[in-house]
Amino acid sequence: MEMTIIDDNELLVMKIIHYFIVNENYSPIVIKGITDEVWLENKNNSYSIIRIVTKHIHNEEQFNYDILKTKHIAKQIKRKTFDFSMNILSIFVDKNFYGEIKENNDSKFVNILINSEEEFKNNKYINDSYKNVNEKFKYDKNGFELISKITKDIGSKNIKENEKREKYMKNRKPIITYIIILINIIIFALMYIYGRGSTDTQTLIDFGANYVAKTIDGEYIRLITSAFLHIGLIHLILNMYSLFIVGSQVEYFYGKVKYVIVYIFSALMGSLFTVALSPENTVSAGASGAIFGLLGSILYFGYHYRGYIGNSIINQIIPIVILNLFIGFTTPGIGNAAHIGGLIGGYLISMAVGFDEENKSNKINGMIISILLTIFMIYIGFIA
Repeated sequence: MEMTIIDDNELLVMKIIHYFIVNENYSPIVIKGITDEVWLENKNNSYSIIRIVTKHIHNEEQFNYDILKTKHIAKQIKRKTFDFSMNILSIFVDKNFYGEIKENNDSKFVNILINSEEEFKNNKYINDSYKNVNEKFKYDKNGFELISKITKDIGSKNIKENEKREKYMKNRKPIITYIIILINIIIFALMYIYGRGSTDTQTLIDFGANYVAKTIDGEYIRLITSAFLHIGLIHLILNMYSLFIVGSQVEYFYGKVKYVIVYIFSALMGSLFTVALSPENTVSAGASGAIFGLLGSILYFGYHYRGYIGNSIINQIIPIVILNLFIGFTTPGIGNAAHIGGLIGGYLISMAVGFDEENKSNKINGMIISILLTIFMIYIGFIA
């Protein structure tokens, strides 16, 4: 009969992995071609990446190569995730490590050597970022009992994560998106029934287009009503198609109430940017500012919750945003101010409305920045 002996180092590694996944909400990420190390990610922590290294480091040259390779991988992750503020904590768990790690760490790539539970709990980098480590990093079991507990806890965590994924990816009917599209179509038809059509400037003004001179003069409702008007059938079709595709996604992710908040605030910011950055004789209309806000909202969700939906959504949205901004800058008659304002507004208000399990400080920061930006744009557009 064969006996399996569990090495103390292996148990320590399992405890560290368990601590970060279960207590600090890190999630494993797969790095192709990497062995003898585990990469964990949590964007809401000061170290967005924890790297646990179990391979033997025999000399300084091998250590320097390991750090160089880590920085190269980090650059690849940054390009894919747009996380340019990424900080990595590398934890080397190796009793045969060639020597001590010198105190020459920079803030982006910190390296520590851990050989026992006490070293882990008392390490200054761990203590500075994980205040509950002494309370949570406690294990009264050993051997196979410990392995069983760790496996069970991580399994339970994975079940909860899958429930979150199902919640966000649940196939809900985008009722609000349908209603907004219907409102836009009805108003478009009314412009022909009670006016001289959607391309007539006076009709647009009468129906609530963002005529900067009148908006500044006190007709503030135009900041919102202009987002439900369109200039010509092609303008309507393109915007409603975009709204159906993008709006449906945002409504799936955020739910109906938060979706309405994101849509209205994005439309408002698009109009405020137009007032602030356009001549007084400008007449603008269209849902594109709000739609850009929805793109910003998807960017926020994809950036912070890519563990649920993968990086593909970011890679799809970024080119759409860049292409539309390029078209806006190079094509006469397109209000890029509304696009930029909507994009910024959508991203910020998405941070403010947030998600139930999200760090509250993110929501507070998003709310404060959204309010400050609104006040600033009102000052630029109406007072300065």
